[in-house]
Formats: sequence, structure tokens, C-alpha cells
Amino acid sequence: MRLPSPPLLIVTDRSQARAPLADVLRAAFAAGARWASVREKDLWDAEQVALAQSLLPVGREFGATLTLHGSPVLAKQAGLDGVHLSAGGDIAAARRIMGKDALIGISIHTLAEALATEGADYAIAGPAFPTQSKPGYGPFLETQGIAAMAKATKTPIVPIGGIETENAPDVLDAGALGFAVMGGVMRAADPGLEVKRLLAALTSPSGTR
Repeated sequence: MRLPSPPLLIVTDRSQARAPLADVLRAAFAAGARWASVREKDLWDAEQVALAQSLLPVGREFGATLTLHGSPVLAKQAGLDGVHLSAGGDIAAARRIMGKDALIGISIHTLAEALATEGADYAIAGPAFPTQSKPGYGPFLETQGIAAMAKATKTPIVPIGGIETENAPDVLDAGALGFAVMGGVMRAADPGLEVKRLLAALTSPSGTR
């Protein structure tokens, strides 16, 4: 399955969001984003499903892809478009549960994990840079690490962690096919404006990406 277009992934975190998640995602989608993943792992299973289901109409309104960070069983129960697995997750099992047309992603932090992503539609690589969302979390991949992963696997690399408009072109030049953001959009006073800036970075500087 091809990545959603544009390849900007908005990851939710209601603890950082300055407004209800439905409002944040509506603003992001209205600004042009078409891909989001519900990452609220502190909730009980039933609560995750209920939250995801409540956000699904927002995604459908804009023709956006909505996935779940966590269990493929819960993602399927919620009727979502796919699932994002933790590092070391069983990609083949997720595919069996979600179906051949589902969007299946997996987190990676090392080159060895990047080499074990066969069957996934994309891999979130992180943390790319220092980030307010996870202070002290590392080591950071930087552009060199992202480039090494992109060269080592055919799985599209989608970096996350500290990605802003200033460094977004660098990760794309390193071989990433897109990038993911969480806190930058969740904490934004105007999520739509932040998304517009990030989308502009996807084509910066030459507009050829």
C-alpha cells in the first residue's frame, strides 16, 4: 500500500493537545493533512477503541487515513484504516488481522530494526532530533542515521522527533519519504497553521519533492 498523500503523519497526544483531539485533527485535515494516528496508549483497550471511533468521522469528512498506534485487534475493532506497531511488532500477524489493504507501520530506532521491516508499508524512525515530547529520550538519529536506514531498507522511512519546518528538508534529503509530528501540532495554538508550514516544508526548497 502506498503512503497517504501528502506523507505527513499527525500523531495524537491528548495530554499535550491544547484543544479536544477532534478539533485538532479537523484543523489539521482542513489545512491539508490526510494522515493521522491515534496514540493514546495509557487508555484501556475499550477506551482506545471508543476514542478512535469518535475521531473516525473527522477523518472520513476529509478523506483522511486514520490508524492506531498499538494493537491491530483494537484497530480492526475501531474500523480504522491501519495500525502502527511498536518496535519488534509482528508485521505478518498485523497483516493477517487487518487485511491486505490496511496500512501497516512499525517503529524503528536502530539500523538492525530497519532491516527487519519487511511487509510493513512504512517505518517511523526516531527520535530524529531532540524533542519536547520526550525530553531526554535518545540517542538521536540525526540526518546521518536516517540516511543509513533509508539506504538499508526498501521500506519507506518516516522520521519523528523534533522535526520542524527548518530541519524537515534535511530529513527528506536524507532519504525519508515523509515525516511524522506529534507535539509540534498538538501544542500549537493554531494546529492548522502549523500543518500548513509543515506541508510547505515537504516541497521546500525547490518544490520538486
